[in-house]
Amino acid sequence: MGAGHFIYIPAVAFIGVVIGWILGSRAARDAFAVELKRREERAAKRRD
Repeated sequence: MGAGHFIYIPAVAFIGVVIGWILGSRAARDAFAVELKRREERAAKRRD
């Protein structure tokens, strides 16, 4: 194993973490928006 692996492997792992963080935050934000919409719809049904 060459010295390049000590730079390449952590760099690839870090890039994977960053991409996962971005995609995960988007998914969480979308799920939160869907939950808020459901709550608003339920509240609207109760008022009618």
